[in-house]
Amino acid sequence: MASPNQPDAKSNQKTPAQKTPAAKSESSITPRSVSYSDWYLDVIRQAELAEHSAVRGCMVIRPHGYAIWEKMQRELDDRFKATGHVNAYFPLFIPLSFLTREEQHAAGFAKECAVVTHHRLKTIDGVVQVDPDSKLEEPLVVRPTSETIIWNQYKNWIQSYRDLPLLINQWANVVRWELRTRLFLRTAEFLWQEGHTAHATEAEALEETARMLDVYADFAQNVMAVPVVKGRKTPGERFAGALDTMCIEAMMQDGKALQAGTSHYLGQNFSKSADVKFLNREGKLEYVYATSWGVSTRLVGALIMTHSDDGGLILPPKLAPIHVVIVPIYRKDDEKERVFAEADKVKAELSAKGLTVKFDDRDNMQPGAKFYEWESKGVPIRIEIGPKDLEKGVLCLVRRFVLEQAGESVEDQRKRRKSFVPRSEAIEGIPGILAEMQKELFVRAQGFRSARTRVIDNLTDFEQFFKQDGGGFAWVHWAGTGADEDEMSKRFETTVRCIPLPDQIPSEAQGPGTCILTGKPSAQRVIMAKAY
Repeated sequence: MASPNQPDAKSNQKTPAQKTPAAKSESSITPRSVSYSDWYLDVIRQAELAEHSAVRGCMVIRPHGYAIWEKMQRELDDRFKATGHVNAYFPLFIPLSFLTREEQHAAGFAKECAVVTHHRLKTIDGVVQVDPDSKLEEPLVVRPTSETIIWNQYKNWIQSYRDLPLLINQWANVVRWELRTRLFLRTAEFLWQEGHTAHATEAEALEETARMLDVYADFAQNVMAVPVVKGRKTPGERFAGALDTMCIEAMMQDGKALQAGTSHYLGQNFSKSADVKFLNREGKLEYVYATSWGVSTRLVGALIMTHSDDGGLILPPKLAPIHVVIVPIYRKDDEKERVFAEADKVKAELSAKGLTVKFDDRDNMQPGAKFYEWESKGVPIRIEIGPKDLEKGVLCLVRRFVLEQAGESVEDQRKRRKSFVPRSEAIEGIPGILAEMQKELFVRAQGFRSARTRVIDNLTDFEQFFKQDGGGFAWVHWAGTGADEDEMSKRFETTVRCIPLPDQIPSEAQGPGTCILTGKPSAQRVIMAKAY
């Protein structure tokens, strides 16, 4: 699979674990305007999503972060199965000879591979160390991707066209020895899914490649509320061993692009390297056609950087582990009893509507501290219940997010997020509020992307856009080589993110032109951007 952890030019090594724990207030999160990198790490820390482990480059995904990944898994897995795919599991270890069967594939991953060479430890002179006599006959590569080990098995499973198509997905961990890491975005070990399919014809494989890209785009936009552009990678950016790599590209709040998913047409490269042939309908032996496709825990990073604010995490309701948190407010024991009884009823009624509800009944924290904790964790709706609310027959609803209005201050927005709603109306209306928040987050992300997108026709404007205006997505004509892409990267720290599919190109960017660098004729524009 194509790496969801493509290296960027810079990496911030500051980790949540390295920061001195601060009081639970908004001041404990660095504003985006001060340092976007620090803000990102602060949001992760404050929301208790993940932290660095004792193993260099590896992360511990904490329960709240893993719950988000679990919801992503469920949504994606349902989509995979709806398109006829089934799940399986393959070994973590890959014989070195398997990896090297496909030359381009091996070369593409060579610098990232962790290799097992011995199989036991031994106490020597009182020190436990690698037993020199336990050297493996053949080194084992810790899975960076699974094409080679999977296709070795497919050789046993495929003999005839009747065995095709073979549509298999794997949920697994992989290891790529990244030198510079950043939580969720790039780690030495990460979680992902990788689909590996086998087909009787090229047309079927190409259809599968496009279909799975559409699945990813639908998930990104309708579940993550993240707008994406569908396109193809340039030859230099393709997955190692693929004939074509399709991708979805998203824009983060700092204007950088993030590759959110990839789908690859592998042709017959891997079936030839593993000698996987089948008897076609004409009774002739033919090599199988293949695809692979995948997304990873990098999507959690995309979620953070697309939606969150200086107050912490913001989650689209479809991926929120907790939809509603109830915070009781009381001073006296008799108030507590009445408030708790009402909170239990509200929780039961909302749970019956299919919502996940948390009743925060901790008595060792003040309500204000609870408010901040749940806001920083991105819970979409908070319900505050106090004695006065009981008397008035209302619920105090606080939305984590409202769509910004022009010229509105942070304080005005905060006030607009809070409303007092008659109890029955609130209970019935909360599912609709969540659906509205889901749509508004997508609208906001779309608006941000539009504001940071330019159609550019010359290098002067290109340089100003990226070096003075903050950058974003630049629609430019391109007819350059791999060497030309390297030159643009050195001069501007940009790459060709994708060659957009025809239906993804806005009207103002359509039509032929001349390459922004070489001046050669160009059939269409590409998207250039700085990227994670």
